[in-house]
Amino acid sequence: MVSESLQQPAILLVRPQMGENIGAAARAMLNFGLDHLVVVAPRDGWPSPKALAMASGAGRLLDEARLFNSTAEALADNTYVMATTARARGLTKPIFSPEHAMAEAVQRISKGQKVSVMFGPERAGLENDDIARANAIISVPVNSNFASLNLAQCVLLIGYEWQRHKTDITAERFEMGKSEWANGLEIEKLAEHFEHQLDNAGFFFPKTKASGMKTNLRNFWSRMPLTKADVQILHGIMRQMVRWKERS
Repeated sequence: MVSESLQQPAILLVRPQMGENIGAAARAMLNFGLDHLVVVAPRDGWPSPKALAMASGAGRLLDEARLFNSTAEALADNTYVMATTARARGLTKPIFSPEHAMAEAVQRISKGQKVSVMFGPERAGLENDDIARANAIISVPVNSNFASLNLAQCVLLIGYEWQRHKTDITAERFEMGKSEWANGLEIEKLAEHFEHQLDNAGFFFPKTKASGMKTNLRNFWSRMPLTKADVQILHGIMRQMVRWKERS
């Protein structure tokens, strides 16, 4: 049976700029039965009196919200992450509408995965470094001449689709063999391991393209549905390749 803590996706607000928008997002969440709020590096600090005032009855979500300093830390225990964005990012990712994203979330949660949906700062949205850590993108079909959505409005859309699609997610079982899904921290460590060794090998060349190459490599890991056993095998492959090179 899927544990109660995994029965719904977490809503992850990355570097939100206004307390009022955090409070409005919490209210939108509770309207549709979502109460797992994560806040990353809020601009005006935490806790936020303005967020509490705007939450209008959803203050419990703010009291119980998990606070992190970085996106990587916030995603450490996740197994599948969707990032909301209104514009093309040049990264190869599956792209879902809100409707299909929440249908996907239901299926993954039924398999024991911990799912989160990321929302970016109000002014410019998520950065490519944030999105590279996500497994998929949620794109809302909005007016191309006025694509900017208020943070709470975007959370409301996701909450509505979640409420429409959620089912008895304990009804389906998924056989995991002798492993479990790798979480965000394990993927992060794997990415760091490969990045470090490839850097030593001179792979990131020329230097002017190194940053983009590293983002693309991290994006590559996020697209792969890895188990803990997969991660250990990949670590072992890289360690053995390095040992073989040193012996040579």
